[in-house]
Amino acid sequence: MKTRSWIILLALVLLVCGGLSALLLLPGEPAAFARITSRGAVVEIVDLSVEQTFTVDDGAGGSNTVTVRDGKIAVTQADCPDQYCVHQGFRSSGTPIVCLPHELIIEFVSDPGLEGAGADGVDGVVG
Repeated sequence: MKTRSWIILLALVLLVCGGLSALLLLPGEPAAFARITSRGAVVEIVDLSVEQTFTVDDGAGGSNTVTVRDGKIAVTQADCPDQYCVHQGFRSSGTPIVCLPHELIIEFVSDPGLEGAGADGVDGVVG
């Protein structure tokens, strides 16, 4: 009887953990904008409702082609060796799209002016 209780308890714990992880991994509400940074500098803030394709150069000879369509954004071409950023596909929310060799990050934001900054739009002051 003791072994059966442990099996039931373990099954319940696994069920609860599985349910919680499914909730955490679900994509969030689609963002309206994407902030693109390359080598730590904001390159562009893109409205995801406007279809477009453009190239982001990393300043060191590398480049990524970024495409926006149907309210989603993706890196559709890159000259990096692993192509991980291309394989991430089109997204409109969730974890950022990243190209490590080119130090490119595409983050999803709802308000392009204040995301990541204080209430006054200032990230910090050095004096």
